[in-house]
Amino acid sequence: MSTRRKVSLITLGCARNEVDSEELAARIEDAGWDLADGADGADVVVVNTCGFIEAAKKDSIDTLLAAHDSGAKVVAAGCMAERYGSELAEALPEADAVIGFDDYTAIGERLDDVVAGRRRDAHTPRDRRTLLPISPVERRAHASQVAVPGHGGQDDLPAGVAPASGPRVLRRRLGGGPVAPLKLASGCDRRCTFCAIPAFRGAYVSRPPAEVLEEARWLADHGVRELVLVSENSTSYGKDLGDLRALEKLLPALAAVDGIERVRVSYLQPAETRPGLIEAICGTPGVAPYFDMSFQHASGPVLRSMRRFGDRERFLGLLDQIRALAPEAGVRSNFIVGFPGETEDDFEELAEFLSAARLDAVGVFGYSDEDGTEAANLDGKLDPADVAARVEELSGLAEELTAQRAEDRVGSVVRVLLEDKADQAGDGGFEGRAEHQAPEVDGTVLVRGEGLALGDIVEARVVGSDGVDLVADVS
Repeated sequence: MSTRRKVSLITLGCARNEVDSEELAARIEDAGWDLADGADGADVVVVNTCGFIEAAKKDSIDTLLAAHDSGAKVVAAGCMAERYGSELAEALPEADAVIGFDDYTAIGERLDDVVAGRRRDAHTPRDRRTLLPISPVERRAHASQVAVPGHGGQDDLPAGVAPASGPRVLRRRLGGGPVAPLKLASGCDRRCTFCAIPAFRGAYVSRPPAEVLEEARWLADHGVRELVLVSENSTSYGKDLGDLRALEKLLPALAAVDGIERVRVSYLQPAETRPGLIEAICGTPGVAPYFDMSFQHASGPVLRSMRRFGDRERFLGLLDQIRALAPEAGVRSNFIVGFPGETEDDFEELAEFLSAARLDAVGVFGYSDEDGTEAANLDGKLDPADVAARVEELSGLAEELTAQRAEDRVGSVVRVLLEDKADQAGDGGFEGRAEHQAPEVDGTVLVRGEGLALGDIVEARVVGSDGVDLVADVS
């Protein structure tokens, strides 16, 4: 009879957190624990929290409380735990431990402490940007000394022990399916006034290309057909490696990995999106012509107040560059409305940009103060009711425009990765995503036809649309 204890791992937030959880899962198993499917029967529940915005923080707290109600011991990990540390531990006594990123390499010991009832003081939060040199090219010599979730490695095996020495993947898939995120880098060197992420995620650190490629091969061996490259800012990849064209060089190598059919890049900064990168994304076979652009707004004055760059004309020019190379390229973005000082003219500028941009997917968020950000101290705060009204107005416009963009694709042929059976389609129907659609955040394609199988990429003609979703038939 097994004496191994069980831990349930719950992941909240973004795809970057998913990668972090899968590294944690590997470390947990290496420490002698079994992973449980749910809280029932688990000795410990580890919640990988999100600390980005108020709604995400509330969801994290609710999940921690629900885990406590299950009767299991509870550990808070992830961004919210790192960001608040001892403050969270004091406010949430239901959590038996609050661990930071520095605890991940010793996760087995931390779980042992929890089961044994040994309480450890939670860490005092600090600005993780201060842990590495300011100059990106000086970071490589120090990066291994700083805990960076999702960048875990294992020592090479002794000579003569298979597999051969080289990079080894510290990851355990927690879900199935033909799509998986692959982390390019962690941290961010930008100083957007509304964002707290750099302070608790740290300075920008790229993963070496050999490490990324090894993990891509590992994922392919585990049934993955689409890689979604994630980071806080993928356009900065390689700057600490001394090569600003590292991503352009990496994309063809990833697309050539045996078993990988599609590579998708996410989290692109418009100000850093170089012509060479556009060409690589649009022109590399196996790389989806897809642009997840972090526009955030389109008014020049608002963007400068956000400490970002660009305006409506520059952004439309960037989209023209993309569509000159790939007319059917997918483009999505998120926008913040109600930022301090945003005038009605600024808001109208944003609405005009959306009307002209022909985006495939749009996220609209109302501004709210975030702890530790410069924007929280800016003058010109809007009344929350005005912010909510602008969110509603822009969301309605975005819904109308993205539905029109989807309708414009009727009659075109799309390449769809089949990810799940679609009950509403009857026998032979699948739900999947075309090249212009990323997991979770964008629309889907209902594919109808015979002889289809999960994980296939098929060409299908679009015959209808429903909002941002498409219906397509395989001939």
